[in-house]
Amino acid sequence: MKKANIILHIISLVAIVVLFVMFLGQKNCNTANIETTSAEQTVSVNNSIVYIQLDTLINQYDMYNDLKTEFEGKLASVENELTKKGRALENDYQSFNEKMSKGLLTRSQAEAQGNELQARQQELALLSQEKQMQLAEEESVMINQVMNAIQSYIKEYNKIHNHSLILTTTVATNNVIDGDSSLNITNDIIKGLNQEYVKNRNKK
Repeated sequence: MKKANIILHIISLVAIVVLFVMFLGQKNCNTANIETTSAEQTVSVNNSIVYIQLDTLINQYDMYNDLKTEFEGKLASVENELTKKGRALENDYQSFNEKMSKGLLTRSQAEAQGNELQARQQELALLSQEKQMQLAEEESVMINQVMNAIQSYIKEYNKIHNHSLILTTTVATNNVIDGDSSLNITNDIIKGLNQEYVKNRNKK
């Protein structure tokens, strides 16, 4: 449930999406562009290749940061709840063992308290599994929300700009070793995404 894992999930999904965006610009090209010379076509394609730095995009996307903060709050709450219950159970086990060692419990009392402690331990284990599954589902929903928002915006963005190819790069993959900074549309995408997010959030 770590922050790095969430970012990696989203980055991998977005990288898949932008592979399809390359076709949007081609679909929007008119017949005149198709009939240009080979040299002109080469220039056009080169000018249409841009890239996005996904690490930067994700980290500066307000929707992601808001959802991440909310998720981390839930995660901390669950951890605190389980820790509190675990410590209480541990203390009760210690108290039980001390009473047993001092001969302060009858056989029936020891059996009853021992069974109760085992039942609580099993309940805590089940609760932990339930909470982990719940958090995993919420994390998946969060990733899908961010993913869908980015995917939708990139498609609308490319309807206007008609880029033939949109590449993605991260610190880990570094697909773009060097390039003209004018081809980096990361800031444009971040700005547009955040503006759209604020607009939609204010409607609620």
